[in-house]
Amino acid sequence: MMNRLIPKIFYAKMADGIDLFVNGLGFKILYQDDALAVIERDGAKAYLVQDAEFAAKDRPEITIETDSIDDLFAEISAKRADLLHPNSNVVAEKPWGAREFAVLDATQVCVIFRQW
Repeated sequence: MMNRLIPKIFYAKMADGIDLFVNGLGFKILYQDDALAVIERDGAKAYLVQDAEFAAKDRPEITIETDSIDDLFAEISAKRADLLHPNSNVVAEKPWGAREFAVLDATQVCVIFRQW
């Protein structure tokens, strides 16, 4: 049985990942050392890894499904409106039927929030 897929997101500077996920999106740090942070919020987890070489090669787009998109949008836009993606900065219904908005950090990591 598979329970969860946990992405590994690379940053040249760990502070950039902490700013997006902890300061901006409200994740909690479960573990952190010089090169790794394990973060979690509401059962969604990710590994933030400080590695400039891999960060230069991969700026991921991550989707988090939710059942409370309006609440998440209100929280994030009130706390860190600067993170809202310029092309997806409101909750909007997409042609495929999901409601979505997105955030984008200074390193071009994109997190899409989606409610079906």
